[in-house]
Amino acid sequence: MFSDLIFRNSRRSRKENGLFFSSLVISIVAFYIILSISNQDVMVFLKKMESDAVDRLLLMVPVFYVMTLGILFFLIYFACKYQLQRRRHEFGVYLMMGMGRGRLFAMLLAEDLVSSVLALAIGLPVAVLLSELISLVTAKLVGMGIIGHQFTLSLPALGLTVAGFLAIKLAAFLILSGQISCQEIGSLLADTPHGAKKQKPAGVYAAAAVCGVLLLAAAYAMAIRGAAWQSAKMMLLTLLSGMMGTILLFYGMRAFIALLVRAGNANRKLHVFNFRQIQENVIRQSTSMAISSLLILAALCCFGAGLGIAGTNAQGDSHVMDYTFDNYEDIPPEEIFPKVQTVLKEHQLEGCFAQLFPMRLGNIRTTDEYEGVFQMESVMNALAQRPESRARDILLNNLSYVEKPYVICLSDYNKLLELAGKPTLNLRPDEAAVYISADFMDAERIAMLNQILAAHPETQLDGHTLYLTGNLQTTNLVTDRSITLSFALILPDEQFFYNTQGRYSVYVNGILSQETTDGVGFMSAVSAMNDQLDRIGLEESCLRYESYLQNMGRQLFYMVAASYITSYLAIIFLVVANTIMGVQFLMSQRKTGRRYQTLVRLGAGYETICQSARKQISWFMGLPVLVAAVSSLFGVKALFAGILSSYARDAQGKMLVISAAVIFLLCVVEYLYMSVIKRSSDRYLLTLMQPQREE
Repeated sequence: MFSDLIFRNSRRSRKENGLFFSSLVISIVAFYIILSISNQDVMVFLKKMESDAVDRLLLMVPVFYVMTLGILFFLIYFACKYQLQRRRHEFGVYLMMGMGRGRLFAMLLAEDLVSSVLALAIGLPVAVLLSELISLVTAKLVGMGIIGHQFTLSLPALGLTVAGFLAIKLAAFLILSGQISCQEIGSLLADTPHGAKKQKPAGVYAAAAVCGVLLLAAAYAMAIRGAAWQSAKMMLLTLLSGMMGTILLFYGMRAFIALLVRAGNANRKLHVFNFRQIQENVIRQSTSMAISSLLILAALCCFGAGLGIAGTNAQGDSHVMDYTFDNYEDIPPEEIFPKVQTVLKEHQLEGCFAQLFPMRLGNIRTTDEYEGVFQMESVMNALAQRPESRARDILLNNLSYVEKPYVICLSDYNKLLELAGKPTLNLRPDEAAVYISADFMDAERIAMLNQILAAHPETQLDGHTLYLTGNLQTTNLVTDRSITLSFALILPDEQFFYNTQGRYSVYVNGILSQETTDGVGFMSAVSAMNDQLDRIGLEESCLRYESYLQNMGRQLFYMVAASYITSYLAIIFLVVANTIMGVQFLMSQRKTGRRYQTLVRLGAGYETICQSARKQISWFMGLPVLVAAVSSLFGVKALFAGILSSYARDAQGKMLVISAAVIFLLCVVEYLYMSVIKRSSDRYLLTLMQPQREE
């Protein structure tokens, strides 16, 4: 009998508070995924190349775990408090019928334990499967292949997830149930007051709203200009300004709602009732609405900035070469390429490469002078005549230092373009193409320089006339991007050898054959080739190599760090914020249930009161989401201003586009979440349609 009561009450609580139960399941899934990140294929792979960075990332995981435990504790405490407060009358009846306080406490503990175990039983299998799916998809996307993947169950992550979840659930339950079970029967049976607050003059609320807007504007300005990142004090001031501005804005928003009530058409059904309800909710819960808005803002910024950075890194320069070999012994440059071929052939590795070709570049050796070797006044004059802009000023500054540029052999660079699927260059003896590494350029600067090069400007190279032609070239010369030239000239072979006087550097680029990568995935094939090259001892031949994995490893690490961690935090923030708003509204609706019953007695139909409640939900949840969405546009920009390197900031345009798309998608998710709350409200209102007699 007692066990039946426990299971029945637990099932009823889950049914009536499905939103809260779903939030707990999502939290369990997020806990396991972040704790098991070290077992995922990509992280295991990255440890081989970026072990220090990966170790530092994994050291941060416990910090996020403890932080989110604290956040979820307050969520559970808040939601359970409303659940137990709603059942006060039920508990009083139990005590009146002879149930002891200890037995009541045991019943509540058992109900909570049943719900917790069920949440774990649902969440953990979903978390394990989702973690494996993420691992497989990520491995496939980055070219690791899935053949070598093995199912992994992280027992430490499983144990910490169960222990942490049960600990915060038990802590919240002990605090709340102790408060309930110790109250007198009369206080449990009595209705609790609504907690109405005394209204202040409208001018107070209007002033609060204005101050809130000004504080938010100040926070936006400090963040976007980068002042917030100058010191810890400025960062604290920016955060405090933003938080206080949001709180004051919501506190003063009731004045705005009052204006809408007066300005609206009072003849519409329940118009005044709707806005009075909304105004009362804002009065009683403006602080929690502001906190929810701040949490949603944090989620939007985490998702927007994290996925924007990850997406931009994923759209980096196209991959052309797999390997680059070079020689650090002082031997004639024409012997380096044959030497690499010989060493690979001796160890039966030459057949693993579909292409091997040299990349020759060097300095001007026809003179020992440095100043005035290369003069391009025509280019500088053409730039100076263009409309003033940041891109023009950067180009003028960078090109003003070019006096003795590097030179690149045309035939080698054409081979690179051919493999990259780009059109090759045709140059006359008196022509040259301009090369600048992509790290130093952005789309606006490239377009500006191409317009100038289209006019074939005349320059002077060591006293000889040279015409610049073609489009700006930015394709990486070697595999690992260790060579980033701020300016170089691509010269026909004869001119290259003349200007370098036979003293130049040679890098041997290689591309793995299709047979080597088939069946195992590209990254796994490169990893296996690295092991073989390490075993044969290239150092004995004074050779060294760099593989695509060195560069890809860094990119992968930033993608994982940006997408995994920010997505985890964003999910936690969204779950907490939406659960707070949803539970608050539904509990507030139950407290004011008699008002809806009065509307039913006055003749209001089910569709009418449902429409009224839906409008209230749209305002109550829409206002925090709207404020957060507007703030997130500035927040993401501020994050980019502080965490991106100077070169990466040139890609902010792409990042902001990706971030805006992510923020829009999250707003759609918020809309769907509001729809769930509206359906829960409709089900509750259906129970009020039969007028009850009051004796």
